[in-house]
Amino acid sequence: MRKLALHWQILIGMVLGVVFALVLSNFSWGSQFIRDWVKPFGNIFINVLKLIAVPLILASLIKGVSDLKDISKLSKMGLRTISLYIGTTIVAVSIGLLIVNVIKPGDSITDETRTELVQNYSAEAESAQTEAEKQKQTGPLQMLEDIVPSNIIGAASDNGNMLQVIFFAVFFGIGLILIPAEKAKPVKDFFDGFNEVILKLIDLIMLAAPYGVFALLAALVVEAPSADLFKALGMYAITVIIGLLLVIMFYLLIVWVITKRKPRFFINGISPAQLLAFSTSSSAATLPVTMERVEEHLGVEEEVSSFVLPIGATINMDGTSLYQAVAAVFIAQAFGMDLSFAAQIGIIVTATLASIGSAAVPGAGMVMLVIVLAQAGIPEAGLALIFAIDRPLDMCRTTVNITGDAAVSMIVAKSVGKLKDEPVEKNWDDDYPSSEKK
Repeated sequence: MRKLALHWQILIGMVLGVVFALVLSNFSWGSQFIRDWVKPFGNIFINVLKLIAVPLILASLIKGVSDLKDISKLSKMGLRTISLYIGTTIVAVSIGLLIVNVIKPGDSITDETRTELVQNYSAEAESAQTEAEKQKQTGPLQMLEDIVPSNIIGAASDNGNMLQVIFFAVFFGIGLILIPAEKAKPVKDFFDGFNEVILKLIDLIMLAAPYGVFALLAALVVEAPSADLFKALGMYAITVIIGLLLVIMFYLLIVWVITKRKPRFFINGISPAQLLAFSTSSSAATLPVTMERVEEHLGVEEEVSSFVLPIGATINMDGTSLYQAVAAVFIAQAFGMDLSFAAQIGIIVTATLASIGSAAVPGAGMVMLVIVLAQAGIPEAGLALIFAIDRPLDMCRTTVNITGDAAVSMIVAKSVGKLKDEPVEKNWDDDYPSSEKK
């Protein structure tokens, strides 16, 4: 018998967790039983996610930077590529913050339920308020100063210092590029292997996701037994999808303006890769098809696509970044936290940089969200609100990720004179399956 797909297991875990909590809530001892014997397993699951965050950043980011191999590639084409990726990510995160602040899905939770949630996590809320007061007393360049750690071991010991870990990983990766290849090889081989181990650990963690979600949702229902939570969850999903659609429209606009290629041409060219990305939730798995579509159907020469697209699969996670921004503000709204403008600017910076370290595999985005929440002082326990529908949204945001890769490759190719004349449209059914080219 074929094993049930993981995303279905997670959805079943969510439903069973809710039903389990609703049934036991009818007994006088039920709520306390869930708090004492079920909720701890949810907390363990969150702790494992937090545990893997720092190693994931170090492994993915050092590997991604060192894979550039030659620092000279960061000249004309390299700088344009990275600048565009960072720029589109900032736009995506900003769109996410705009949409979530307009729709305010977390505000659909009643004051009573919100008060209960804040009381349940009062320690985290007080800690966030204390940290906010400290931030008010710092100078205008304190954020920039805080990015550079004085001790990487100390920085890596606290998920709240993830920007410092990211800085070290990028700095270390550049160092690997600059030293002789024969001396860099053992170190690079280590981090390549280290990255594979981390990705395997993520696979193992995701196997426990249905049980973690069961425990988290059961505890959530007991601690805040209100239907408005699920209404808010639906509003959250709608908010994310609207944001992702706006990002795709942004891609179509800049491709049209800069390359003079019509939106229909771009969508027809990249749609098979989008469908594969939607079904696999993996930018890495989609990369061979993305390269084939970009080269043969969008007119980007191989010299550009072979450089821009692999980097994009590593550091360009616009859909993931938007989702992290929306999720962070939604969770803050659910806990009754009023994020200041400065805090939301911090989310833009953190989500942009954290997306660089997101592995191009299913489930990594949730791990990276822990970083964004920790940096903004938002309780990580709020992951329980969104984890159950993460998989369907992961499919949508992966589609946006590879669409952004294709758009940037066309713009870079146009800027360096490597974009061919508009090729004759082909029926993609005639030359598939492209998966045979993997």
